[in-house]
Amino acid sequence: MNIKPILLFCLLVMATAESNARSIVIDTERRAQTFEGWGVSLCWWANMCGKWDEEKVDEIVDWLTSPEGLNYNIFRYNIGGGDDPQWRHCTPHHMAKGKGERAEMEGFKDGPDCDYDWSRDEGQRRIMLKIKEKRPDAIFEAFSNSPPYWMTYSGCVGGNIPANSDNLRPEYYEAFAHYLVDVCKHYKEAYGIEFRTLEPFNEPVTNYWNTSGSQEGCYFSTESQIAFLKVLKPVLDASGLGTVISASDETSVEQSVKDFKAYANDGTALDIVSQWNTHTYHATDDARREISELARKHGKRLWMSEVGDGGRGIFGNLKVAKKLIDDIRHIKPVAWVDWQYIEEFNDQWCLVTGHFKSQRYHKIKNYYVRQQFSRFLTAGCTFIETENDETLAALSQDNNLVIVMLNKGREAVTREIRIKGKKEAVRHEIIKAYRTSINEDLTPVSSDGLTFSLPAHSVTTVIMRLP
Repeated sequence: MNIKPILLFCLLVMATAESNARSIVIDTERRAQTFEGWGVSLCWWANMCGKWDEEKVDEIVDWLTSPEGLNYNIFRYNIGGGDDPQWRHCTPHHMAKGKGERAEMEGFKDGPDCDYDWSRDEGQRRIMLKIKEKRPDAIFEAFSNSPPYWMTYSGCVGGNIPANSDNLRPEYYEAFAHYLVDVCKHYKEAYGIEFRTLEPFNEPVTNYWNTSGSQEGCYFSTESQIAFLKVLKPVLDASGLGTVISASDETSVEQSVKDFKAYANDGTALDIVSQWNTHTYHATDDARREISELARKHGKRLWMSEVGDGGRGIFGNLKVAKKLIDDIRHIKPVAWVDWQYIEEFNDQWCLVTGHFKSQRYHKIKNYYVRQQFSRFLTAGCTFIETENDETLAALSQDNNLVIVMLNKGREAVTREIRIKGKKEAVRHEIIKAYRTSINEDLTPVSSDGLTFSLPAHSVTTVIMRLP
């Protein structure tokens, strides 16, 4: 057998594969979703930081919202359920013993015959009003982790026993609907904040919302979700608000797909929902693509509404960055929303770390990793589909091309950007490039034309002008 042709063919295949691995081909005609922006939940950090001195509140909100900072413009306000002040059915301060005092959210009503106490939740409200002041274009969503304790089977906002059983009593469906809508109305009338969406669930089909648990949580079976939404819709419609309903915020994209199909099969439930939210704590690319196709087919605005992850140092930070890229590429959401902005004692589940009581805080590596995306892939940009699974590309509203390239590996790699049909025209049109790595924090970098060296454990953003 003459092995020379076979050997030459194998070498050619290997060379082609290596070339493709090093090249990032951008075809600006392969356009995907137009983006609404980046966001973060306000619970629980705002519950604590909203009690800080004014100049510190001003600074942390600047870091969060300014175009030179994270440039976030989407914020999820948590409508607290509020635990029993007398702790009759659960361990006193069980959430403080689990997730800390930050997770103890105040409810606005202590019982079915009590008046609303609108002085409650001062910290989260103060942060939200500061955001509104600095970002008049901010999009706000209201969401609930649990109904008030007195509406539940267990008498505890941590969940039920067993954990995978509904905790909202059906006889309180209407009362809970009015509770959520009344809070939304109050913020519109008192502060001029109209929530664009109202989400009554948070990771409803899970087995970890239990009595005396570490945070507010409430199990809703998919059938119960549908039943409650049919009660909520007329109450919201009668309020005069422009707010619409979002659902179902499952922790797993696979479960999100199951919910969506059940809503659609119900015949009327899906019409109640204007926006579909999913978390991606548990996600496969197949499930990501399926929820994307379902939302597109049924005309639903789609958000990735919460995620985070653990790890160690920049290695964990870049793991979340890869999840971000996978979400944008496969789910094609119009918004991508972080879970926490500020936390204590870790550098993974937050972008700023500090100490709530002493009001100390500082940016961490994760802040700069996220900036590589959020500062340059701005609201109004349109994503472009790429074949490289560690790359995002988008066209800005002013026709700049933004490319974010990730290298999670242990070795440096070289990437050549190839603009399909326009390579020569844009060779010298790079405006700026920035990199975050183990030793760099959004540091300006140079390149050899359209070829970039990506150090190990790094993320690089390139902004170039198209003709």
